[in-house]
Amino acid sequence: MSNPHKFAFFEGNYVNLENAKVSIMNHSFMYGTAVFEGVRGYWNEEHGEMYLFRLREHFLRMADSMKIMHLGVKYSVDELVDIAVELVKRNEPKTDTYLRPSAYKAGQRVGPSLEDNPSDICMFTVPFGDYFHGAPGLKVQVSSWRRVEDNAIPARAKIVGAYANTALAKTDAILAGFDECIVLSENGHVSEGSAMNFFMVKNGKLITTPTSENILEGITRGSIIEFAEKEFGYKAITRQIDRSELYTADEIFFCGTGAQIAPIIEIDKREVSGGVAGPITTKIRDFYTSMCRGEKADYMDWLTPVYGKKSSGKNDNKVKAAAK
Repeated sequence: MSNPHKFAFFEGNYVNLENAKVSIMNHSFMYGTAVFEGVRGYWNEEHGEMYLFRLREHFLRMADSMKIMHLGVKYSVDELVDIAVELVKRNEPKTDTYLRPSAYKAGQRVGPSLEDNPSDICMFTVPFGDYFHGAPGLKVQVSSWRRVEDNAIPARAKIVGAYANTALAKTDAILAGFDECIVLSENGHVSEGSAMNFFMVKNGKLITTPTSENILEGITRGSIIEFAEKEFGYKAITRQIDRSELYTADEIFFCGTGAQIAPIIEIDKREVSGGVAGPITTKIRDFYTSMCRGEKADYMDWLTPVYGKKSSGKNDNKVKAAAK
């Protein structure tokens, strides 16, 4: 599918997207030695504005992933924010958008070692609608694949190579006729979805899985924990969740940049919440959607406006606008 977004950020410049290419000997291509973030931009037609949701927080998390993978990149978080805003502005989207920044090992050599291996940053954008194509609720299975362990491939970092785990779990679920899957940790507790965090509601209590179950500490997950208590009085409980609890939960939903808030209405052929999105899930989903589009004044500091934002100027001497 063609991408109407023309520009990418690559090797320190804004370039035409078709020119943003790496060699087949690129280290990150051969060994998965890259990290990335996914950032959603929400278009508000009435405001004439594109809002990037928690952009700085995404780059702070990416910086942590980079530390784990020995990825030393010359840009600060503030500079990455400016680069991202400028890229989106150049592509001029007027619809919901996905921004994909990556930090990667750029060396061209055979061998997986990370030392003495140069690093770089790239970014691109694409139009991005509903991850689950408007499904009113998801039918999922518990995957036979286990979540990668922290002492194998750290799940708290968004490491490109780790997404082979995601791909296997997601693909098996789709081929079996489900929309998605829930992945367990090696000790048999609920971890997360294939690429999204997990919440459960039981007896009016909001429950989510802890970081010790090898989850990615989601930006959306953290946002829900904060606003669900502030706005609705639901103080999230973070604890281990057994598989059998999935079948007795009152409500369950996934959350994440791609998934946003996605109700689960069936697990392993067992109905959840009467086969519809539950009331607490719906309340959280509706608030989140409105907030991301700049309709909640108290949360505007979570949004970075693209067309109304002025550059901090911190990267002016480092980034050259090569694309014409």
